Parts: sequence; structure tokens; C-alpha cells
Amino acid sequence: QVELVESGGGSVQAGGSLKLSCAASGSGYSASRYFMGWFRQAPGKEREGVAAIWPGRGTTYYDDSVKGRFTISQDTAENRLYLQMSNLKTEDTAMYYCAASAKVVDGFWHSPYWGQGTQVTVSS
Repeated sequence: QVELVESGGGSVQAGGSLKLSCAASGSGYSASRYFMGWFRQAPGKEREGVAAIWPGRGTTYYDDSVKGRFTISQDTAENRLYLQMSNLKTEDTAMYYCAASAKVVDGFWHSPYWGQGTQVTVSS
């Protein structure tokens, strides 16, 4: 079992920054085995992947919409995942979710664990 708890969301003006955090815990969790990622869902839209980090090598992935503005990182000693968001745009407004999966193939996350989400609102 894996539990994920996000924090750090809030309201910010366009051009501003926020840093999201996700605390992972549970008897089944191991930073060396789990792919970790951030997803977001805006009202009326499907959930979409934002950024991910591979276990072990720390390879990262970013959606084109956030490349150069968002940075995903991980503190494996503290079992924490971060998303530094800079130069935020109004279209970044969404509920942001932390996810963990032991298997990701061709971008498909198998049986992911999800956090409860943290709201990010960017105003113009």
C-alpha cells in the first residue's frame, strides 16, 4: 500500500511561482522501485500528465506545455516528490495530483496510486 499526500498549492498571479510537494509513505513504497509523477486536471478536462521521474536513474519527462517552466525533483531519503513551477500561466490552473506506479510502459501508468490533489489557481 502506498499513500501520497500533496501540499503547496495556492493562488498566484500569472508569471509567479509555486512549489508543490508530495509525501510518499506506506509499507509498499520504495523510491527505488516507483515511477513518480505529477498530473493535473482542469474543470471539464481530462487528467493529463505534467512531469514524471524514473526510479533509479532519475530520468525525467515533461509535457511540452510545461517544458522550461516546471522542474520535477525527488528527495529519496525523505520520500518526497517536488514540482517547482515558474512563470505560471492562467492555463496552468488545475487540481494537481501526485502519482506513483511500479510500472509505466509507453506512457501508460499501471495501477497508479493517487494523492488527494492540491489546487493551483493562476490569475491574470
